[in-house]
Amino acid sequence: MNKNSKIYIAGHRGMVGSAIMRKLQLEGYTNIITRTHEQLDLTRQLAVEEFFAAEKPEYVFLAAAKVGGIVANNVFRGEFIYQNLLIQNNVIHQSYVNGVKKLVFLGSSCIYPKMAPQPISEDCLLSSELEQTNEPYAIAKIAGLKLCESYDRQYGTNFFSVMPCNLYGPNDNFDLKKSHVLSALMRKMHIAHCLETQDWESVRKDLNRNPVEGVDGNATETEILDVLDKHGVHAYPDPYIDVWGTGQVLREFMFVDDLADAVHFLFENYNVPVEKAESEDINYFYNAGSGKDLSINALALIIKKVTGFQGNFWYDSSKPDGTYRKLLDVSKINALGWKANTELEEGIKKMYDWYLKQL
Repeated sequence: MNKNSKIYIAGHRGMVGSAIMRKLQLEGYTNIITRTHEQLDLTRQLAVEEFFAAEKPEYVFLAAAKVGGIVANNVFRGEFIYQNLLIQNNVIHQSYVNGVKKLVFLGSSCIYPKMAPQPISEDCLLSSELEQTNEPYAIAKIAGLKLCESYDRQYGTNFFSVMPCNLYGPNDNFDLKKSHVLSALMRKMHIAHCLETQDWESVRKDLNRNPVEGVDGNATETEILDVLDKHGVHAYPDPYIDVWGTGQVLREFMFVDDLADAVHFLFENYNVPVEKAESEDINYFYNAGSGKDLSINALALIIKKVTGFQGNFWYDSSKPDGTYRKLLDVSKINALGWKANTELEEGIKKMYDWYLKQL
């Protein structure tokens, strides 16, 4: 890409899209196109068709998606598969129709089988059954990956995918019911720490920023404590929080700015071969991760240290654990010359500093 190339980032206000935009701006790219959901609903085929015909972007980063944590994935199954399929189909197809030079599709490690060997290499895709709690989302992401691959093979496009591990960072979702594990634990511990220090001003600021079931900072202390108790932040007898599941499952986490760096690296250094030689193994997608995992309990202890929370955890085994382990094999992208460089505690500190500045 040239510094003045016309680049469209789909989902620029989300955690991944905003990180990609920060990275491109840092690298000096000046012609970045964005649209909010209100300006362009990517599930509407005609609207996407008209946008691409009018704007003619040269490069596309497809980071727009409906996302959520394990419970949200399991409860809103129809929404997760339907909306993600629509977004992907519309953007990828119009990128082909309008001659986009290169597109990267952002997927997820949940595309891999529940019982995949660890670490999970790219060739494990479709080798056995998926984890049931997030199967609809995973199927949508597999479809997006395969749509890019199919267009490459039939039409000679230059569309490829990146499958990241669990991500965290600025602009994450902090909804106590629908968010991912790291952001949910961070917010719970932040509020619980405020309660144990009797810092009600900070509790109210947090709820004004992100109300819980309509309860904001203007509510009474009793109303606030009741809704927080319902969502796993308990004030009595001493502040403690709920951790979903057993805390024993293993997860890999990567700071979202590292993912943006990986995406930019691949955009600059990788192209899908137009024609496949007999001995050539084409990489239509790459894993991207930190190469390290840890238990949810160990993660909670790091967040506890960063937030200053002094209380205890209660493990809610009525909530699902999901797949026991999901460590990605990142040897292929490492071999190209890219590696993640943000250690977990360092990244969590950066994320918490960002969170506090939003309140």
